[in-house]
Amino acid sequence: MMRPIISAVAVAALIAIGISTLQPRSPLIGLSAAAMPPLQELHVMAGVNKLPVQEIDDQSLVFTAVTKH
Repeated sequence: MMRPIISAVAVAALIAIGISTLQPRSPLIGLSAAAMPPLQELHVMAGVNKLPVQEIDDQSLVFTAVTKH
């Protein structure tokens, strides 16, 4: 009598696990990526083209090599 009850509980547990793994993931994950505008559009919205051009100094000569005597 006890063996069929244990089998029924095990089968019910396996069915519950199977159903929970087959359900689709949260739709918010897909919507968050779809709601993100392209990077080029973000640059236009932020006005990146209006920013001043920054000059980068070449610092390759700041640290000179140690000379051997």
